[in-house]
Amino acid sequence: MLTRRDLLQQSATGFGLLGLASLMSEQGLLAQPQAAASPLAPKQPHFAAKAKRIIHVFMNGGPSQVDTFDPKPALVRYNETNPPGSSRDTERRTGGLMMSPFRFNRCGSSGLPVSEIFPKISECADDLCVIRSMYTNVPNHEPSLLMMTCGDMQPVRPSMGSWLLYGLGAENQNLPGFVTMCPGFPVVGPALWSNSFLPGIFQGAHINNSNMDPRRVLQNLANGYLSQPAQREQMDLMRRLNEMHLERRGGNDNPLEARIQSMEMAFRMQFEAQEVFDLNRETTATRDLYGRGQFNDACLVARRLVERGVRAVQIFTGSGQPWDDHGNIANHRVNARTVDQPVAALLKDLKNRGLLEDTLVLWGGEFGRTPTSEGATGRDHNSHGFSVFLAGGGVKGGMAWGASDEFGFAAQDGRMHVHDLHATMLHLMGIDHTRLTYRYSGRDFRLTDVSGTVNHNLIA
Repeated sequence: MLTRRDLLQQSATGFGLLGLASLMSEQGLLAQPQAAASPLAPKQPHFAAKAKRIIHVFMNGGPSQVDTFDPKPALVRYNETNPPGSSRDTERRTGGLMMSPFRFNRCGSSGLPVSEIFPKISECADDLCVIRSMYTNVPNHEPSLLMMTCGDMQPVRPSMGSWLLYGLGAENQNLPGFVTMCPGFPVVGPALWSNSFLPGIFQGAHINNSNMDPRRVLQNLANGYLSQPAQREQMDLMRRLNEMHLERRGGNDNPLEARIQSMEMAFRMQFEAQEVFDLNRETTATRDLYGRGQFNDACLVARRLVERGVRAVQIFTGSGQPWDDHGNIANHRVNARTVDQPVAALLKDLKNRGLLEDTLVLWGGEFGRTPTSEGATGRDHNSHGFSVFLAGGGVKGGMAWGASDEFGFAAQDGRMHVHDLHATMLHLMGIDHTRLTYRYSGRDFRLTDVSGTVNHNLIA
């Protein structure tokens, strides 16, 4: 019998594999191959879920809480001064308190305060659950990005999207269950959507949304030489050969198992992947609602993905750290202009289609910024306190939870660590965060490490 290596070497462009399929079937190697259960098959949650899917709209770089969703009149009163209690350790040296250059408006029937830099998002105020009492461990981008996406400052741990796929599977087997979109890479890069020690099939699929051409976003999917039945025969043969190789290695080869599953996924994606990224299928009214641009297209694709059963979608504002405004906080207006219309459109579109009620949307960065000035008009990193908002997915809308101190420097009332946020989000997805574990290197790991408390005050 030919070895696996010999067979591959002698089978040009895959036709040899098909030619030998019937022969090997006679020898019992491919006799009625049993399709293994997909690791992405839907799984039952621990309890009834309010949300089925998550969209994480990531403001990488760290937006300022006191310039977005946490107004602080005391900054006006004490502008350019250093009253007692206004100083905290930060990454860099900062000066006195600095008032926000932006006006806050009370929006919606709830009267939720929202900065003027978000005129479109403010129209969705009654759907927003703003958390003003977030905090994290350190004021550095890399560990804080990892904490927000993976629940640990140490690289590399499984990302939240990977944990969700591992725990719940996906509703659509023809698309990746976890998709992340960024035109290039944020700081840290692929570690932010890594499967780490979880099986490779749970890895996030990175899409460069700088060009949402459906023929280029995911390349080399279509096979111009073989029919679908012929491709299926080829895949069955390749799978069996790989499984035989895996068995000889004791069935313990995560990269090989990931390769087997990725080939199956690539085959299935031919049927739906290009269609979901084809924004020309949307109406002119929908395209106008979202607007045109890289981030706009990503938000529209996010709706199309979750609509088709993708479990987790992550959208980064841009490559690098766009919200990292050390030099001039007025630049937040430019960043807000990038995200305001598409994020509001995403919320409105999901709501109009009946998807927001079971789609959980998270908006926020890896930390906040200081209420004190850096240089003349910038703000430094701040891990002591910051704001994010949740929408849909079973959370209460039109409310602000928790509070920072009078200057907006540190979380004070209803403090929520990132682990608490993750525990609450998993709870909304029907998952007990203490039970979603994976045995690796002699101990059980989980997204929330050894902490995390579900905040039931946010849940409708």
